Amino acid sequence: MALAEATVALAFSETARLDAELLMAHALGITRERLLLGHLDDPVPASFAALVARRLRHEPIAYITGARAFWTIDLLVGPGALVPRADSETLIEAAVAYFRDDLAPLRILDLGTGPGTLLLAALDQWPEAQGLGIDASDQALGYARANAQALGVADRALFRAGNWAEGVSGAFDLILANPPYIGTGETLPAEVRDHEPGSALFAGADGLDDYRIIAPQLPALLAPGGAAILEIGATQAGPVTALLEGQGFAVTLRRDLAGHPRALIAT
Repeated sequence: MALAEATVALAFSETARLDAELLMAHALGITRERLLLGHLDDPVPASFAALVARRLRHEPIAYITGARAFWTIDLLVGPGALVPRADSETLIEAAVAYFRDDLAPLRILDLGTGPGTLLLAALDQWPEAQGLGIDASDQALGYARANAQALGVADRALFRAGNWAEGVSGAFDLILANPPYIGTGETLPAEVRDHEPGSALFAGADGLDDYRIIAPQLPALLAPGGAAILEIGATQAGPVTALLEGQGFAVTLRRDLAGHPRALIAT
């Protein structure tokens, strides 16, 4: 009954039932899977109503529960860090496809790492690899370091404050980047606009400001045979490809599960 009522109340969300289930599982202190498999008839915790009230204010589910699953890992997240999106898994899929057979990246760079999303997923994928994550937000880096510790990879993951790759040296087999790519005039859902950090979302009038910084930095950092994989907005494949080709890269496009342009692989 409580789940059904919450689902109706959260109808503004495209995933209202899922939201309600995640909040109920969080209130019960169990996983959503355990909730669905045997705890749907448990007494409703007193904390559930307060969690639903937060979601009614369009606060992201990941901020309310403090966690978000991504690729093969679970990440701690919260205010000040961009919430990991399933669409960003396209970058890891592209990397796995590129480093197939007996190849594996040993040095990985993640530009705009946020709570460590792409770097930690890559380190979980390739247990012999080591990585560096860069972000301008100390708050986001705090989550990244906590996540590395929780996942048992703190000895393989270094996180540092910085402005993209400025001051970074060395050759990396895999460079990952999910920079801000939303134009300042674009309309966003309330849960994104009012809660997630604008510095991780907006990149000038056309959403390309940060690509203009990153593209010229990549040639000096990419090892021979390596790949730089950048997330893009659905309409940005053309202009970002042009920026990368201007630096001498060959560029291929990878689409997400919905068929939208999502990642560019520069080699």
